[in-house]
Amino acid sequence: QVQVVESGGGLVQAGGSLRLSCTVSGLTFDDYAMAWFRRAPGKEREGVSCIKWSGDNTYYADSVKGRFTISRDNAKNTLYLEMNNLKPEDTAMYYCAASVVYKNYQLSQADFGYWGQGTQVTVSS
Repeated sequence: QVQVVESGGGLVQAGGSLRLSCTVSGLTFDDYAMAWFRRAPGKEREGVSCIKWSGDNTYYADSVKGRFTISRDNAKNTLYLEMNNLKPEDTAMYYCAASVVYKNYQLSQADFGYWGQGTQVTVSS
């Protein structure tokens, strides 16, 4: 049984930082591309960032480029999202997801077969 568990969310002031983690079990972690998605209140879920199974290729949504950094530790079956210079518009539930497909030009939810329950990030102004 595949388990995807996010952690690290919380309440932070604008301009602050948070580091999200996602631990995966039940699959061969380094066979999968991993991604972060988020859903803000009243909005559709959107892709934030994705990283290839080897960790040597990444994708970022324009809204987070230069502020967020995705990384992975295949030895620990863990995905990370370092979020700096947070803005109130970053407030959302953040989800971790796994896919056998990697695209460095877009994030499509349909490509991701395994999802976590999410961790809440709230940025106050």
